[in-house]
Amino acid sequence: MTVVALLGAGIFAKEEHLPAIEAAEGLTLGAVYSRSQASAEALAAAATKTADGKSADVYYDSPATAGRGLDDLLGRSDIAAVVVALPILVQPAVITKALAAGKHVLSEKPIAKDVAAAKELINTRPGKGIWAVAENFRFLEVIAYAADRVRQIGGKVTTFNMHLFTLIGDDDKFFNTEWRKVPEYQGGFLLDGGVHFVAGLRHMLAATEEKHEIQRVTAATTLLQEKLAPVDTVNAVFVTNHKAVGTFCVSFGMEHKGGFQIEVVTSNGSVTMTPTDVTTKWVEGGEKKEDRKEFSFSAGVKPEVAAFAASLPSGQVDPRQKPEEALQDLAVLEAMLTSADKGGEPIIL
Repeated sequence: MTVVALLGAGIFAKEEHLPAIEAAEGLTLGAVYSRSQASAEALAAAATKTADGKSADVYYDSPATAGRGLDDLLGRSDIAAVVVALPILVQPAVITKALAAGKHVLSEKPIAKDVAAAKELINTRPGKGIWAVAENFRFLEVIAYAADRVRQIGGKVTTFNMHLFTLIGDDDKFFNTEWRKVPEYQGGFLLDGGVHFVAGLRHMLAATEEKHEIQRVTAATTLLQEKLAPVDTVNAVFVTNHKAVGTFCVSFGMEHKGGFQIEVVTSNGSVTMTPTDVTTKWVEGGEKKEDRKEFSFSAGVKPEVAAFAASLPSGQVDPRQKPEEALQDLAVLEAMLTSADKGGEPIIL
């Protein structure tokens, strides 16, 4: 049984990572860490399954207390792994520190605030532990099934599209975290939330016969809701390494239009997914066929934490959690923002 620590006591850590750790075979919670003692203790109190059957040990920065800091937690020999769910700008230093301490690490997406920081993190990572990046969209049952259907229908990709239109309200629980209200990183919500949708599209394109990868990006951005500065909407054209052309449209500031969809169209048919269903159309024996499968909504965090736990005995990170995959997600997102800043200039990846 691997003893793991949860670093971070925010909304996603408490609502998703904590239950996922408790549900994962082979993991048991030994400690929690947060910036404040109060938030760390609240997270520990929410735990129902721990290493010794008692409350998880609590570590924090404030108030400064001997033996209760992050370094003290990482110095424990019984803690073999950590799940890092901290603000975007904080994570790289904590990932590096945890790896240097010999821990296995599962860190939340995005991998870093920008491509330069992500590359430095990958190229200079210390230690020999597993480092996995948690992109839960690659573990969503609906996206996994859609990717399987893309493989099954086969054919050459003719086009593809990804769109999400939603409005982040004033009462949104994620918006009401200070580091998101005043983002000190590129793109604001387009980075924090938009990287998910890049990952989902890339996962489906990788399932095609030619394993398409996004190679060229042209984009425009705008700001529809002042509170979501610097930008909240992007419309982009993607060209893949096999010359297929598709679109990527995401807005977190769209008040009167909603919906999320990823579609891949090939010479043999099409696969269209929403958060709750996948529709496949194809031709068989000269006859048009269509099927639709429904899914219950899931965040995908439990299977991604389970995959991390399963990778520990072999020392081989799950391919869906490789830092290089997360780097490419970030690179595509950054290319859209860069293209828009340059008046729609094409960016080559």
